[in-house]
Amino acid sequence: MTPDEIRQLEHAIAEITEVAEGFGLDFYPMRYEICPADIIYTFGAYGMPTRFSHWSFGKTFHKMKTQYDFGLSKIYELVINSDPCYAFLLDGNSLIQNKLIVAHVLAHCDFFKNNARFSRTNRNMVESMSATAERVRQYEIDYGARRVEEFLDCVLAVQEHVDPSLTTPGRRKPEEQDGKDSDKLGRNGRPKTGYEDLWDLERQDPDPEPEEDESRAVRFPPKPEKDILLFIEENAPHLEDWQRDIMTMMRDEMLYFWPQMETKIMNEGWASYWHQRILRELDLTEEETIEYSKLNSGVVQPSRHSLNPYYLGLKIFEDIEKRWDNPNEEEREKYGRRDGGGRSKLFEVREFDSDTSFIRNYMTKELVEDLDLYVFEKKGPEWKITDKTWKNIRDQLVYSRVNGGFPYLEVYDGDYQRNGELYLRHSYEGVELDLKYVEKTLPYLYRLWGKPVYLQSVVEDKAVLFSYDGKKSHRKFM
Repeated sequence: MTPDEIRQLEHAIAEITEVAEGFGLDFYPMRYEICPADIIYTFGAYGMPTRFSHWSFGKTFHKMKTQYDFGLSKIYELVINSDPCYAFLLDGNSLIQNKLIVAHVLAHCDFFKNNARFSRTNRNMVESMSATAERVRQYEIDYGARRVEEFLDCVLAVQEHVDPSLTTPGRRKPEEQDGKDSDKLGRNGRPKTGYEDLWDLERQDPDPEPEEDESRAVRFPPKPEKDILLFIEENAPHLEDWQRDIMTMMRDEMLYFWPQMETKIMNEGWASYWHQRILRELDLTEEETIEYSKLNSGVVQPSRHSLNPYYLGLKIFEDIEKRWDNPNEEEREKYGRRDGGGRSKLFEVREFDSDTSFIRNYMTKELVEDLDLYVFEKKGPEWKITDKTWKNIRDQLVYSRVNGGFPYLEVYDGDYQRNGELYLRHSYEGVELDLKYVEKTLPYLYRLWGKPVYLQSVVEDKAVLFSYDGKKSHRKFM
């Protein structure tokens, strides 16, 4: 950029920041960097400016950069949840593109700072990931790059299976237990490991239960454990210290990204809502207005083949504002709503909700019909619309966002058949697992645990048990 273009951008940033603060947005101090496409797409592939090396990130970078080179897609910016908040702008953006992007990232930063799901994230993760990368590089020197990479393959295959409620490993609140034996002993009569005090999610478990010896006094863990990554890191008998250290670092990184997975629709909808409101306050030229309109329509337009989180989130926020600004008589009497309460309601929703509660509480029949949403499935060789019932559509969207969109798995038994084998259960809620993915992932679990692993789920309304014994995958209906 020329010095004159930089001055224009600095002036625009100052003006947009003032407008955003006037609307009540509350964000961390902002740091803007202008980067070439190679750097932007590297950050996009790795998820952060500083991170350990792995072939999967290079694969993602190649795909994203190829799409950019052929004009199929373009990343205009990246914003990092940190304090101060870093925003990276693509070199070559026009001034109006950067104006929209600055307004967009300010709203993202407001969301990062104020949404409850982000309250416990590490705001210094850029520095933490840099330190992690250094430690991984040292392990590659000490134990060999190939061995470290193969272990990372295993960890990354199951990295999503964490429990954000357990933020500090090994420091969970003790839970009193009845019985003299259970007070002192864990699996195989050994002292407790720290997993006898697990959080009870009280989720409905698929039937039947795995067969086990009724004489066993205590199952390990005594209650199902959602955090598979932490359970393996603390209890897998054959892991070396450096491997446990890598698992701890990978889990910390996943906990950092987890709130973004839980709030994807809300976060993008919030940023889209505010970049529209802020840009309306600016004195744009005729050319800028036309360019902005084209760019904005590309961001928030509905997709024919998939769900656009920018579009859906924006429409729900706009509908909330409209309904709370102009309540009907029933809403006035029943809920005490008053005219003009839409804006304060938006900030309340931004603070307390995640995608699941956002959709469940604010997706209305009128909105579903307005957006022409429907459920479609593949019937034979063709895709067909199978349901347009608004409640079913709302519930399908909610289910798709539970647990960040990932299957809900739990460690049911870490000493299955009293042989130290690992038994997992899928909390089935109508959506089957990807069978090819299951059979490719179980060998990674086996390598992490060191003994045969089992996964109980449901296929075609029948309980099924997947397993891997170190040589071959098996599938058995129960």
